[in-house]
Amino acid sequence: MGVKKSSKLSQAALLKHILKRCSSLGKKHGYDDNGLPLDVPKGHFPVYVGANRTRYIVPISYLTRPEFQLLLRHAEEEFGFHHDMGLTIPCEEVVFRSLTSMLR
Repeated sequence: MGVKKSSKLSQAALLKHILKRCSSLGKKHGYDDNGLPLDVPKGHFPVYVGANRTRYIVPISYLTRPEFQLLLRHAEEEFGFHHDMGLTIPCEEVVFRSLTSMLR
């Protein structure tokens, strides 16, 4: 189950767009000169989950997992990928933690 071609983007292009979007959230406090968050290890990216938008750092390897791709499709449908708030996953935190614990 791959990411469907949304907005005429291939799966690879969509994943590249997500990573670029996550890493270019701006040069605010806590970001390096390249716009990358200082507290996010290489090979990971931040997502925001639940009503309180709790921040989680997840490995980029999750992007290839069908379970995580389903969450990304829901995120795109609900929020789109063109907003200033970072990648927001529209599910309850307990569901997100349960899913990501199975992906390890």
